[in-house]
Amino acid sequence: MSENQKVIYTGKTHTTGGRDGASHSSDGRLDVKLSSPGSTGQGTNPEQLFAAGWSACFIGAMGFAAGNLKIALPANLAVDTEVDLCSSTGGYSLQARLNVSLPGIDQETARAIVDAAHQTCPYSKATRGNINVTINLV
Repeated sequence: MSENQKVIYTGKTHTTGGRDGASHSSDGRLDVKLSSPGSTGQGTNPEQLFAAGWSACFIGAMGFAAGNLKIALPANLAVDTEVDLCSSTGGYSLQARLNVSLPGIDQETARAIVDAAHQTCPYSKATRGNINVTINLV
């Protein structure tokens, strides 16, 4: 972290049992059971949690981008994020697709918004150059 960065929030969780365990936040707002993807367990998995967090953050980044462009975002916008857990001879990796719906906004403007959001969203920054990411306008 550079010296001039100011921490505005720290999310804190305590996780036990790995993919078949549980996780809860220090403030008690998050309390989830975890299950391995594809298992019969009753919990969620890290890929779903990552997809949910990225979607929410990306919507915030689109709001910032749209504000800079002086465009109102539609109330019914949505981001459906898919995070794949992949396996290869080198081990495991992730890849992702963000499927963005901006009803009532023309294709060119929508693309400008999502491209700008992808540059400012902290999740997009964290994954840039590390995993394959595709952003689709749907």
